[in-house]
Amino acid sequence: MSSNVSVKRLVSSQADFSQQLDTLLAWESVSDTAVNEAVTDILHQVKHQGDKAVMAFTERFDHLHVEDFSSLEMTQERLKQALDGLPAEQRAALERAAERVRSYHEKQAQGQGSWEYTEEDGTLLGQQVMPMDRVGVYVPGGKAAYPSSVLMNAIPAKVAGVEEIIMVVPTPHGELNELVLAAACISGVDRVFTIGGAQAVAALAYGTETVPRVDKIVGPGNIFVATAKRMVFGAVGIDMIAGPSEILVVCDGKTNPDWIAMDLFSQAEHDEDAQPILVSWDKDFIDQVEASIQKLMPTLEREPIVRVSMAERAALIQVKDLDEAIEVTNRIAPEHLELSIEDPKAVVSRIRHAGAIFMGRYTAEALGDYCAGPNHVLPTSGTARFSSPLGVYDFQKRSSLIMCSADGASEMGKIASVLARGESLTAHARSAEYRIKG
Repeated sequence: MSSNVSVKRLVSSQADFSQQLDTLLAWESVSDTAVNEAVTDILHQVKHQGDKAVMAFTERFDHLHVEDFSSLEMTQERLKQALDGLPAEQRAALERAAERVRSYHEKQAQGQGSWEYTEEDGTLLGQQVMPMDRVGVYVPGGKAAYPSSVLMNAIPAKVAGVEEIIMVVPTPHGELNELVLAAACISGVDRVFTIGGAQAVAALAYGTETVPRVDKIVGPGNIFVATAKRMVFGAVGIDMIAGPSEILVVCDGKTNPDWIAMDLFSQAEHDEDAQPILVSWDKDFIDQVEASIQKLMPTLEREPIVRVSMAERAALIQVKDLDEAIEVTNRIAPEHLELSIEDPKAVVSRIRHAGAIFMGRYTAEALGDYCAGPNHVLPTSGTARFSSPLGVYDFQKRSSLIMCSADGASEMGKIASVLARGESLTAHARSAEYRIKG
């Protein structure tokens, strides 16, 4: 294999730039026919056989012998043991990250409360905000374990007031990750089951003899988990169907090119389908970043994964100026956006579509993944055009409040009567008309 990796170069002045960009961004659905059929079968069996099916699939997929379902649940004492057993440096980092995530989401919650107002005739209108009763958090397990995902999914739910959080995490071949269990302890997770895959999603969605049914399922997973979440949506809520991780860096050419190359690598190392993109109007700087990519690539622990991502999904895009960079950014609607420019605050209001915006040369996207405070669960694949980061609001629902005074009911009844009769719904009309003053 050549020591250098070929990264796509796009120039906005090229006649076919728009088509090239579409091709670069194209991403197929996470699922396929075989996966759909397998997941449909798993969901059906868990829905109708409950614990028995979950145990059978756990033995089959995680290679664990399960005598009794109780062996698949972690006690609170076991979670505390994991926390107490961490090296001091790891525990301090985990607790500090949790503190920052909690603080940010508590501020977010301040604007999410109930409200009401009373009109001149005495009619009260408003909105009551209430937390969901029970939420399920899916956390990848085994070697691909992410304690940061526990913090980002469970803490906002707790801040929102969710009464009970059920976490599921697979333990293939019995492999437990102490940092994940410790994160569950710090985040206030109520129950933890060591199950995973589509069977865990089904257990949360439908409930079993042991696993309680939840109102919403959040958290990342593989293609089987994503497909299962898609299929159970409607029976429960879900956060999103996440695609590959993405980063778009807009740079004015004045940031250290090694920093930018490593920022691109930080997403490329997630998996081969991750997409790192640099946009700049400085051609010489793009050349410098490409040189840094070649120089630093061999130093990466996950070089094979990064190499594929950079070769197949990455791009270095040269645009005319900052205005065109912003235009391209809004078209891409990236999951992560770094504004590595002199005065990011001057242009941030022009960014209409981005999951999270990292402002300034010192704000590496990696900080947002772990400890900045804002949530790292973000819309991918251009869905930032209509979706938002996971937050307190995702674990609440809203009820409208309407209390009519006698005068208000009389006046609104006249309007409702006309409209209802126009729709030939006469019982609606008569119900309103009963309250009209004679």
